[in-house]
Amino acid sequence: MITVLLVDDHPVVRAGVRGLLSGEPDITVVGEAASGTEALTAARALRPSVVLMDLRLPGLDGVGATAQVLAALPATRVVVLTTYETDSDILRAVEAGAAGYLLKDTSRTDLVTAVRSAARGETVLSPSVATRLLHHVRHPRAESLSAREAEVLRLVARGLSNGEIARSLHISEATVKTHLLRAFAKLGVNDRTAAVTTAMAAGLL
Repeated sequence: MITVLLVDDHPVVRAGVRGLLSGEPDITVVGEAASGTEALTAARALRPSVVLMDLRLPGLDGVGATAQVLAALPATRVVVLTTYETDSDILRAVEAGAAGYLLKDTSRTDLVTAVRSAARGETVLSPSVATRLLHHVRHPRAESLSAREAEVLRLVARGLSNGEIARSLHISEATVKTHLLRAFAKLGVNDRTAAVTTAMAAGLL
Protein backbone atom coordinates (compact mmCIF):
# COMPACT_ATOMS: atom_id res chain seq x y z
CA MET A 1 0.00 0.00 0.00
CA ILE A 2 1.30 3.47 -0.95
CA THR A 3 0.71 5.85 1.94
CA VAL A 4 0.39 9.56 1.20
CA LEU A 5 0.70 12.69 3.33
CA LEU A 6 -0.99 15.82 1.92
CA VAL A 7 0.64 19.17 2.74
CA ASP A 8 -1.20 22.35 1.75
CA ASP A 9 -2.39 25.34 3.75
CA HIS A 10 -5.78 25.34 1.99
CA PRO A 11 -8.26 22.75 3.36
CA VAL A 12 -10.24 22.80 0.12
CA VAL A 13 -7.13 21.85 -1.87
CA ARG A 14 -6.32 19.01 0.52
CA ALA A 15 -9.90 17.75 0.29
CA GLY A 16 -9.73 17.92 -3.49
CA VAL A 17 -6.49 15.95 -3.72
CA ARG A 18 -7.78 13.42 -1.20
CA GLY A 19 -10.84 13.00 -3.40
CA LEU A 20 -8.69 12.51 -6.51
CA LEU A 21 -6.73 9.74 -4.79
CA SER A 22 -9.69 8.05 -3.14
CA GLY A 23 -10.86 4.81 -4.65
CA GLU A 24 -7.38 3.71 -5.73
CA PRO A 25 -6.86 0.23 -4.27
CA ASP A 26 -3.12 0.70 -3.72
CA ILE A 27 -3.09 4.31 -2.45
CA THR A 28 -4.32 5.67 0.88
CA VAL A 29 -4.05 9.17 2.34
CA VAL A 30 -2.83 8.71 5.90
CA GLY A 31 -2.60 12.33 6.98
CA GLU A 32 -2.73 16.04 6.22
CA ALA A 33 -0.71 19.07 7.25
CA ALA A 34 -1.28 22.79 6.78
CA SER A 35 2.30 24.06 7.30
CA GLY A 36 5.88 22.98 6.83
CA THR A 37 6.33 22.39 10.55
CA GLU A 38 3.16 20.28 10.71
CA ALA A 39 4.38 18.36 7.66
CA LEU A 40 7.63 17.43 9.39
CA THR A 41 5.81 16.32 12.56
CA ALA A 42 3.25 14.30 10.59
CA ALA A 43 5.88 12.72 8.36
CA ARG A 44 7.92 11.56 11.34
CA ALA A 45 4.81 10.05 12.95
CA LEU A 46 3.26 8.51 9.84
CA ARG A 47 6.37 7.66 7.76
CA PRO A 48 4.45 7.98 4.46
CA SER A 49 5.63 6.54 1.16
CA VAL A 50 4.96 9.85 -0.60
CA VAL A 51 4.45 13.43 0.55
CA LEU A 52 2.54 15.77 -1.78
CA MET A 53 4.02 19.13 -0.79
CA ASP A 54 2.83 22.64 -1.61
CA LEU A 55 5.55 25.29 -1.92
CA ARG A 56 3.83 28.30 -0.36
CA LEU A 57 3.30 27.42 3.29
CA PRO A 58 3.16 29.53 6.46
CA GLY A 59 6.37 29.52 8.47
CA LEU A 60 8.63 26.81 7.11
CA ASP A 61 8.02 26.78 3.35
CA GLY A 62 7.69 23.74 1.12
CA VAL A 63 11.34 23.68 0.10
CA GLY A 64 12.54 23.84 3.70
CA ALA A 65 10.01 21.22 4.75
CA THR A 66 11.11 18.96 1.88
CA ALA A 67 14.74 19.14 2.96
CA GLN A 68 13.88 18.42 6.61
CA VAL A 69 11.48 15.57 5.83
CA LEU A 70 14.07 13.87 3.63
CA ALA A 71 16.79 14.36 6.24
CA ALA A 72 14.60 12.59 8.78
CA LEU A 73 13.09 10.01 6.41
CA PRO A 74 15.39 9.29 3.46
CA ALA A 75 13.09 6.56 2.13
CA THR A 76 10.12 8.93 1.81
CA ARG A 77 9.54 10.54 -1.58
CA VAL A 78 8.47 14.18 -1.72
CA VAL A 79 6.57 15.42 -4.76
CA VAL A 80 5.89 19.14 -5.02
CA LEU A 81 2.30 19.95 -5.99
CA THR A 82 1.95 23.68 -6.62
CA THR A 83 0.58 26.40 -8.87
CA TYR A 84 4.05 27.95 -9.29
CA GLU A 85 6.54 26.98 -11.98
CA THR A 86 9.22 29.64 -11.97
CA ASP A 87 12.77 28.48 -12.62
CA SER A 88 13.85 29.46 -9.12
CA ASP A 89 11.02 27.51 -7.46
CA ILE A 90 11.71 24.41 -9.54
CA LEU A 91 15.46 24.49 -8.94
CA ARG A 92 15.11 25.09 -5.19
CA ALA A 93 12.72 22.14 -4.90
CA VAL A 94 14.95 19.82 -6.90
CA GLU A 95 18.04 20.89 -4.96
CA ALA A 96 16.15 20.16 -1.71
CA GLY A 97 15.66 16.59 -2.91
CA ALA A 98 12.12 16.59 -4.31
CA ALA A 99 11.41 13.49 -6.40
CA GLY A 100 8.95 15.35 -8.56
CA TYR A 101 7.29 18.63 -9.40
CA LEU A 102 3.65 18.74 -10.46
CA LEU A 103 1.27 21.60 -11.12
CA LYS A 104 -2.15 21.75 -9.53
CA ASP A 105 -3.85 21.56 -12.91
CA THR A 106 -2.50 18.01 -13.27
CA SER A 107 -5.23 15.55 -14.25
CA ARG A 108 -6.44 12.87 -11.84
CA THR A 109 -4.91 10.15 -14.02
CA ASP A 110 -1.54 11.89 -14.13
CA LEU A 111 -1.58 12.56 -10.39
CA VAL A 112 -2.30 8.92 -9.55
CA THR A 113 0.38 7.77 -11.98
CA ALA A 114 2.85 10.25 -10.47
CA VAL A 115 2.22 9.02 -6.92
CA ARG A 116 2.81 5.43 -7.99
CA SER A 117 5.93 6.37 -9.97
CA ALA A 118 7.38 8.37 -7.08
CA ALA A 119 6.74 5.49 -4.70
CA ARG A 120 8.77 3.27 -7.06
CA GLY A 121 11.67 5.71 -6.86
CA GLU A 122 11.10 7.40 -10.20
CA THR A 123 11.20 11.13 -10.93
CA VAL A 124 7.92 12.75 -11.93
CA LEU A 125 7.64 16.14 -13.64
CA SER A 126 4.84 18.07 -15.30
CA PRO A 127 5.72 18.52 -19.00
CA SER A 128 6.20 22.29 -18.70
CA VAL A 129 8.45 21.81 -15.67
CA ALA A 130 10.54 19.21 -17.51
CA THR A 131 10.94 21.69 -20.37
CA ARG A 132 12.12 24.42 -18.00
CA LEU A 133 14.65 22.11 -16.34
CA LEU A 134 15.98 20.97 -19.70
CA HIS A 135 16.37 24.57 -20.82
CA HIS A 136 18.22 25.40 -17.61
CA VAL A 137 20.64 22.51 -18.16
CA ARG A 138 21.26 23.51 -21.76
CA HIS A 139 21.46 27.23 -21.02
CA PRO A 140 22.88 27.75 -17.53
CA ARG A 141 22.02 31.08 -15.98
CA ALA A 142 24.58 33.67 -16.95
CA GLU A 143 26.72 35.34 -14.33
CA SER A 144 24.80 38.14 -12.68
CA LEU A 145 25.22 41.60 -14.13
CA SER A 146 26.06 44.56 -11.93
CA ALA A 147 23.29 47.10 -11.44
CA ARG A 148 25.02 49.52 -13.80
CA GLU A 149 25.64 46.88 -16.47
CA ALA A 150 21.97 45.90 -16.38
CA GLU A 151 20.98 49.57 -16.55
CA VAL A 152 23.14 50.10 -19.62
CA LEU A 153 21.68 47.03 -21.34
CA ARG A 154 18.14 48.18 -20.62
CA LEU A 155 18.92 51.44 -22.42
CA VAL A 156 20.49 49.47 -25.28
CA ALA A 157 17.26 47.49 -25.49
CA ARG A 158 15.38 50.80 -25.88
CA GLY A 159 17.55 51.59 -28.92
CA LEU A 160 19.83 54.22 -27.41
CA SER A 161 23.34 54.70 -28.77
CA ASN A 162 26.41 54.68 -26.55
CA GLY A 163 26.48 58.48 -26.62
CA GLU A 164 22.82 58.74 -25.67
CA ILE A 165 23.32 56.22 -22.85
CA ALA A 166 26.29 58.22 -21.57
CA ARG A 167 24.24 61.42 -21.48
CA SER A 168 21.29 59.66 -19.87
CA LEU A 169 23.41 58.18 -17.07
CA HIS A 170 25.76 61.18 -16.77
CA ILE A 171 28.85 59.09 -17.44
CA SER A 172 31.41 59.13 -20.22
CA GLU A 173 30.96 57.19 -23.44
CA ALA A 174 34.16 55.28 -22.61
CA THR A 175 32.56 54.15 -19.33
CA VAL A 176 29.49 52.95 -21.24
CA LYS A 177 31.75 50.89 -23.49
CA THR A 178 33.49 49.43 -20.43
CA HIS A 179 30.18 48.36 -18.91
CA LEU A 180 29.12 46.82 -22.21
CA LEU A 181 32.36 44.87 -22.61
CA ARG A 182 32.04 43.50 -19.07
CA ALA A 183 28.44 42.51 -19.77
CA PHE A 184 29.49 40.84 -23.04
CA ALA A 185 32.11 38.80 -21.19
CA LYS A 186 29.66 37.68 -18.50
CA LEU A 187 27.01 36.76 -21.07
CA GLY A 188 29.41 35.09 -23.50
CA VAL A 189 28.42 37.31 -26.44
CA ASN A 190 30.15 39.72 -28.80
CA ASP A 191 27.57 42.37 -29.67
CA ARG A 192 24.85 44.57 -28.22
CA THR A 193 21.88 42.72 -29.70
CA ALA A 194 23.07 39.33 -28.49
CA ALA A 195 23.78 40.80 -25.05
CA VAL A 196 20.23 42.11 -24.68
CA THR A 197 18.66 38.91 -25.99
CA THR A 198 20.77 36.64 -23.77
CA ALA A 199 20.26 38.78 -20.66
CA MET A 200 16.50 38.80 -21.18
CA ALA A 201 16.40 35.03 -21.74
CA ALA A 202 18.39 34.54 -18.52
CA GLY A 203 16.02 36.78 -16.58
CA LEU A 204 18.73 39.33 -15.84
CA LEU A 205 16.84 42.36 -17.15
